[in-house]
Amino acid sequence: MFELNFEINQFLDTYWQKKPALLKQGFIDFQDPIAPDELAGLAMEEDLESRLVYQEDEQWHAECGPFKSFERLEKDGATLLVQAVDHWHPDAQQLVRPFRFLPNWRIDDLMISYSTPKGGVGPHIDNYDVFIIQGEGKRHWRVGARQTLPEFAAHGALKHCGEFNAAIDVEMEPGDILYIPSGCPHEGYAIEPSLNYSVGFRAPDQNDLLSSFTDYNIDNHDNALRYTDIPMQIREKPGCIEDSELNKLHQVMLANCKTPEQLIPWFGRMISEAKHDLDIAAPEYPLENKEILEFLEDGAQFTRLGGLRAVYFEQTPKLVFINGEEYDFSGFTELAHCLCNQDEAASELLNIFKDEEAALTLFTKLVNLGYWYAE
Repeated sequence: MFELNFEINQFLDTYWQKKPALLKQGFIDFQDPIAPDELAGLAMEEDLESRLVYQEDEQWHAECGPFKSFERLEKDGATLLVQAVDHWHPDAQQLVRPFRFLPNWRIDDLMISYSTPKGGVGPHIDNYDVFIIQGEGKRHWRVGARQTLPEFAAHGALKHCGEFNAAIDVEMEPGDILYIPSGCPHEGYAIEPSLNYSVGFRAPDQNDLLSSFTDYNIDNHDNALRYTDIPMQIREKPGCIEDSELNKLHQVMLANCKTPEQLIPWFGRMISEAKHDLDIAAPEYPLENKEILEFLEDGAQFTRLGGLRAVYFEQTPKLVFINGEEYDFSGFTELAHCLCNQDEAASELLNIFKDEEAALTLFTKLVNLGYWYAE
C-alpha cells in the first residue's frame, strides 16, 4: 500500500541517528489512510490516548481525551493528536510497515495529528527518533541540529525548548517525509488544515532499563544473592569501606546480568509488552486446529494484530516473546521467525503445519488470544 521512495542504505549511512533529513516525496502519490473525522472518532474512545493543543491569548493550552466535541478545531491554531493509531486502525497500520527496515523492537507507535491553520505543539525536543509524514494539507517545519537547549513547561502537559537555528526550514507537502533524530529541536505549524503521521522509535535509557530489570528480579528471584564478608578480620579503620568490599558489592549487583544471555528473559518480556492498549478481539468461540488449516487451505492469510510485538533473540531462536509473555517454539523455529518477521503469513504457515501438529496447536492458541486473525 505504501512504498518508500528513497535509497534506504544511503539514508542509514548518512542520516540515521546522525542528522535530520527531508525526504522529498518519500511516498509518491501519497493517499491518507485515515480521514480527520475518523481521527476525531478515535479521540472519543477511552482506550486511546489523545490530546488537544491550542493557543489562546498567547497562552498554550493542552487538554487530554477522550473528547465529546471538537469546537476548538473549528478555529485556527489547534491540533488534535492521537497516539498508537496503528493499534486500532488497520489502514493506518499499513503506514508503519515500510519502516520495518529497522528492527521491530525499536518501533514504538504511529501518532497522527490533525491541525487547523497555525496549529502546532510548539518548539520541543524528543528523546526518540521519528519519521513525520505529511498527509493532506501543508505544514511549515523547522529542525535544528542535535544540541542542548533550555527546556521549560509551556503548560503542564507541554515542554518547550529555547530558540534554535534551523538546519532544515521547509514547507512540506503530501508524501514528504521528515526524519528527526532524538535530541534535535523542531517545530511545525500548519499552513492549511493538515494531517501528519509520526512513526516513532523507542530507545530506553539507563534508568528505564535498570528500573525494569530490578522489577523483574524482584518478581522472579525470591532467593536473591545476599552480600557476605567472609573471611572477616579486625578492622583498624571501621569507618572505611575497603576496595575488596566495594568489589564484592559490585559482584552481588551484577550477579544476574554478568552475560548478555542473562538479560534475555527480562528484556524479551519488557520490549514485547505494548506501551498502549491493543485492540484485542478474541474469537467468539475458540478455534480448533482443523479450522485454522481450513482457513489456510481456502486461501486466507493470517495477520498480526496492529501494534502487537513479537520478537526472538539470535542467541535463543526457540524462545519467542509476544506481548510480554514467553513462548517455547522448540522444534519449529521456522514458525517463530515467520510470525516475528512478517506482518502476514499464508502459504508458509500451511507448509509448516502439515508437518508439525505441535506448531499448529501453538499457533491456534495465539489466534484464540486475538494476536493473529484471518483475512
